[in-house]
Amino acid sequence: MYDLETRKRALALLAQGFSQNSVSKQTGISRAAIRSWQTRLEPLDTNRGKPCPRCTEEPTAIENPSAYAYLLGLYLGDGCISAAKRGVYSLRIACADAWPGLIDACAEAVRIARPHNKVCRVASQGCQYVTSFSKHWPCLFPQHGPGKKHDRRIVLEPWQQQIVDAHPWEFIRGLFHSDGCRIINWATRMVRGERKRYEYPRYFFSNKSDDIRRLFSDTLTTVGVEWTTLARGSDPFNISVARRASVALMDAHVGPKY
Repeated sequence: MYDLETRKRALALLAQGFSQNSVSKQTGISRAAIRSWQTRLEPLDTNRGKPCPRCTEEPTAIENPSAYAYLLGLYLGDGCISAAKRGVYSLRIACADAWPGLIDACAEAVRIARPHNKVCRVASQGCQYVTSFSKHWPCLFPQHGPGKKHDRRIVLEPWQQQIVDAHPWEFIRGLFHSDGCRIINWATRMVRGERKRYEYPRYFFSNKSDDIRRLFSDTLTTVGVEWTTLARGSDPFNISVARRASVALMDAHVGPKY
């Protein structure tokens, strides 16, 4: 990124009658950059507005902890943070096209987390990546690191755990929106000598990471939801919520995807 003095010098050469091509050759600056400076001289600040609450000398509280708890769940499920240019990072959260309401909710949570950074939706096969660039995503999500989440340790920082403790349902909802589903299960039983079929709703959460499943199940326990672990082969990838009272709690606070 060119500093303000460099920009002024390039525009001064233009004012002296040099062409954009000539100024570009003299300075080594692209003509596209010089043209953009004629419209806007000041550099765009990708982190303008409110500073990051976590990387100041004395970290402050997250302004909207409820929205952050939901976004944290989405990030742990289907999110990733990647280094871009000049110290900026991209946050991307994959959201299936089948759930447009979820995509909107995700975009709104990202916007609340960094209100002065743009949020865009990048279409891919069967999904959209809700994406935003900021220097501070690793500050807000210290679980960021190289490799897949299920291959490394995932532990919440104390300040994150405090937010989850205060807003457990939003955290559960974010995790469920990433890696969960609500289905109608069925079974049969004998009633007065006749076999009858009956149906009941059930919630599932699937994730390869032992740590992320533990965060989900521990939070379920704190809100009074009973759960069981179901193995996929020899791997306990699935958490099931099937008891009527617990399903009713999930319906009241989470509900199916939309």
